[in-house]
Amino acid sequence: MLDFVVVFTKGGVVLWHSAASGGSFASCINSLIRGVILEERSTEAKYFEEDHLAVQFKLDNELDLVYAAIFQKVIKLNYLDGFLADMQAAFKDKFGGIPAAERLGNEYDFDREYRRVLSAAEEASAKQVKAPKAMRSYNESQKSKKTVASMIQDDKKPPAEKRVNIQESPPPSKSQPSSPPANGATMDDIIRENRRKLREKLTPTKKTSPGDSRPSKAAASEKAGKKPRVWDLGGNSKDAVMLDRSKDTPEDVQYQNINSELVGTMQGVIRDLDVESEDEAEDEEQSSSEEEEQLVQSKKNKRGGLLSYFKGIVGAKTMTLADLQPALEKMRDHLISKNVATEIAAKLCDSVATSLDGKQMGTFDSIASQVKEALTQSLVRILSPKRRIDIIRDALESKRNGRPYTIIFCGVNGVGKSTNLAKICFWLIENDFNVLIAACDTFRAGAVEQLRTHTRHLNALHPAAKHDGRTMVQLYEKGYGKDAAGIAMEAIKFAHDTRVDVVLVDTAGRMQDNEPLMRSLSKLIKVNNPDLVLFVGEALVGNEAVDQLVKFNQSLADYSSNENPHIIDGIVLTKFDTIDDKVGAAISMTYITGQPIVFVGTGQTYADLKAINVNAVVNSLMK
Repeated sequence: MLDFVVVFTKGGVVLWHSAASGGSFASCINSLIRGVILEERSTEAKYFEEDHLAVQFKLDNELDLVYAAIFQKVIKLNYLDGFLADMQAAFKDKFGGIPAAERLGNEYDFDREYRRVLSAAEEASAKQVKAPKAMRSYNESQKSKKTVASMIQDDKKPPAEKRVNIQESPPPSKSQPSSPPANGATMDDIIRENRRKLREKLTPTKKTSPGDSRPSKAAASEKAGKKPRVWDLGGNSKDAVMLDRSKDTPEDVQYQNINSELVGTMQGVIRDLDVESEDEAEDEEQSSSEEEEQLVQSKKNKRGGLLSYFKGIVGAKTMTLADLQPALEKMRDHLISKNVATEIAAKLCDSVATSLDGKQMGTFDSIASQVKEALTQSLVRILSPKRRIDIIRDALESKRNGRPYTIIFCGVNGVGKSTNLAKICFWLIENDFNVLIAACDTFRAGAVEQLRTHTRHLNALHPAAKHDGRTMVQLYEKGYGKDAAGIAMEAIKFAHDTRVDVVLVDTAGRMQDNEPLMRSLSKLIKVNNPDLVLFVGEALVGNEAVDQLVKFNQSLADYSSNENPHIIDGIVLTKFDTIDDKVGAAISMTYITGQPIVFVGTGQTYADLKAINVNAVVNSLMK
């Protein structure tokens, strides 16, 4: 059932693995380490999939180890959680005392324990699976016992349960006399007697007839007297008789001491207020001190010495999920208030809980400080680029190869694609690259005129006379209503023929749910095969950024016919100067795609374009 089981460090050093060859599973384990463990993207599911394989893993934060089991994705194994927990306990019992410095060079013989834990988990899982209930045969059913004779009813004979034996009188009721009728009474006599009783019952007079020897109800009640109510927890009848003073004369009533026999006979006792005497308090203090001494002695024997006991009280506490939950809830609310998407904030807190569960705090550390430190490290890791995006270096390499470096800008409506394209163009001109702007927004009115105005201003800032007669910015446009993919292809060919260094392709803004426009964007990227695809997003959005990026990436992948479609490579975050310290959109966007934020727009001039400062963003989030 299990293809491969392995125990390794969070850095990827394998300590032990099952007898099966792990060569075919190396890529799956490496993907788990890179994409989940090192990025701390693991949640409570502890589940990872790649191709046809699935990995279920468990983190041991105390020893910084990972226990992983690989199996086929189509198979559902319900015992893996318990199996990994038992395997962790067995491995820790056997090798937990090895120092961290000697842990990598040690040999781990864990085969026997592994087989024992696996067989126990499989047996427990087999017992839980209930066999389907076998169907009864026809001979065992009630229907098979029915015969034709049993189904025939004799109209002359009433059913057995409805027969009335007139020889035996029914039990006496309140309206019937206790004496039964004569044995020779017929049905007519019984009916006549019942009618007489009914007339007597409906008669309004309360007087008893002279011939009737039965006493009236009032006389019977006076004779019987009122019966006292008996409570379930009221004690026995002897107590009630002794406590009843209703029949005593005033001369007999006197103060009496409660007999010692009555103490403790009550079953339901209401607890009195606890009033301790000095002797009882001294006895309890003495017993509690003795218990504390025994506890201290056991701690000393277990941990070895007074210093170890002091360490156990002051620090070195093992953190659990219950301890971390209050601090994580406050941290999640804090992240949401900083404009981090709700889903992303919850995932970040889950990853922090996973990384801290089972770790020991320092001597004078608090849970809040540990959570804050772990979250800070996680945010820095998320914002740090996973791959190098160096536009200047890549553009120089393309120039040496004799082809233009192409960048396509995409995004939703009104986020500032054209404006930030002009800012990036100014930055490229400052680095001595001549640029061709392709006006592929053939839908929005005024889009071409806006780029023409930017081209004129940029050429005024960097005239050809300062660059050996080269025109630094050119505009390639074919008007409105044309195919954007065709215009971009023509612009790239024109740049190649005129030896232009960089081509910046402006596209129309589109909502992420507009399927025709998303198909046209996927076609534009597929046909022209750009070097870089930048998504332009606003820093003002929170949850919307997640939806935008997910659907843009999904559309570029779904509507492309390539086996490896070109999706978003980086992010340009605009309007960054309007949000003060609510910079959570940077975390939301980067967490979803894993792609870095290449540029940040911060003002209204061409020079207001900056690279993101990871530490400054994280400090703004955490303060």
